[in-house]
Amino acid sequence: MGKNLLSIIGNTPLIHLSRLFANDRGIQVYGKLELLNPGGSSKDRSAARIINEAWDEGLIGPGSVIIESSSGNMAISLAAICSYLGMKFISVIDPKTTQQNIRIMRAYGAHIELVDKADAETGEFLPARLNRVQQLVASTPSSFWPNQYANKNNHLSHSEGTMREVIEELGHVDYIVGGVSTCGTMLGCANYARDRKLPTKIVAVDAKGSVIFGGANGTRRFPGLGAGIVPPFGQTKFMDQALLVADLDMVAGCRLLAAKESILAGPSSGAVIHALKSIESELPNDAVCVVILHDRGERYMDTVFSDEWVAQQFGGFSFTTDA
Repeated sequence: MGKNLLSIIGNTPLIHLSRLFANDRGIQVYGKLELLNPGGSSKDRSAARIINEAWDEGLIGPGSVIIESSSGNMAISLAAICSYLGMKFISVIDPKTTQQNIRIMRAYGAHIELVDKADAETGEFLPARLNRVQQLVASTPSSFWPNQYANKNNHLSHSEGTMREVIEELGHVDYIVGGVSTCGTMLGCANYARDRKLPTKIVAVDAKGSVIFGGANGTRRFPGLGAGIVPPFGQTKFMDQALLVADLDMVAGCRLLAAKESILAGPSSGAVIHALKSIESELPNDAVCVVILHDRGERYMDTVFSDEWVAQQFGGFSFTTDA
């Protein structure tokens, strides 16, 4: 019997980034290609596990309405999975959501609910979006909120999936580096390492302008990295090191990854590449590192990979492929 959409989520390849991180100190860096999941991102894992568990528990079934707050990859993953399983999906978004992501969601049959006014108290859209989710769930029969921000199946999909796969393939990993938004991915990786008393250091990467690590709230141009409020999974300090990356450095990281390794990835991946580059000189000899490449770059042709957009946003831009 042939495989279906849900059965091919996960088990993504690990590849050696030997050109981008060429060195004479024995340091090896591998990229976990989460962008090769069928929905194009690591969010396929959490979306599939959350939906599967809810289905098995009888909370949802054919004809259910799934309602979630997401501006990007989680919404795309849920849209695809709901379409496959015969459920309706409503994505609650805000004006920062890219037109490309909206087009992809709609191609999967998703309904779009735009929240155009930020939360009065915080000035952030996320609380306003979550409030709209609650209103829709209350007024929509047979509806279900996955709640990616607090559903344990989010981080379990990465402890039992992403991190398990990495360790089974490499055996020993000194550093694993990934971006945070809900914090599900890196919390899952941290839990796997701690439960098995592995020496792996968890390096969490966030956007400048995000408050997850206690920084000042500021402008963030890209979806999928950072948050204006600290999510439940980010309430405890699960990481060994936290690094902040500016938007322009994310762009540089994306372009470096494309130029050196021919991998087209999104800004959270660019942030991870830049973050590891920034601490490369501090890594011990023979360190084995894994970077999580979260999503595909094709979704960012109008932003990250557009010279005109970058020049407009950052007032000029010069890019070099010198790693």
